[in-house]
Amino acid sequence: MSGQTFVWKGKDVPFRSGESIAAALEAAGVFSFGTDTFGQDFRYFCGIGACQGCLVRVDGLLREACLTVARPGMRVGSPEDGHD
Repeated sequence: MSGQTFVWKGKDVPFRSGESIAAALEAAGVFSFGTDTFGQDFRYFCGIGACQGCLVRVDGLLREACLTVARPGMRVGSPEDGHD
């Protein structure tokens, strides 16, 4: 690991340079990113942004975790999280 981390729901998650948020979360043992309005889990599924099943809130904005490259210090949470 490179020593780089982002924050997932208040906890530091390590990642490698160029790694997506989804890959880093999966490596950290996080498999559910929250739930949609039907109670289904947001999770890493297709890996190409087509299904939008991996939506997360990144520094206040909704993003696909599989397409978003992790950056040091970013704040990541579930789509329903209202943090900025």
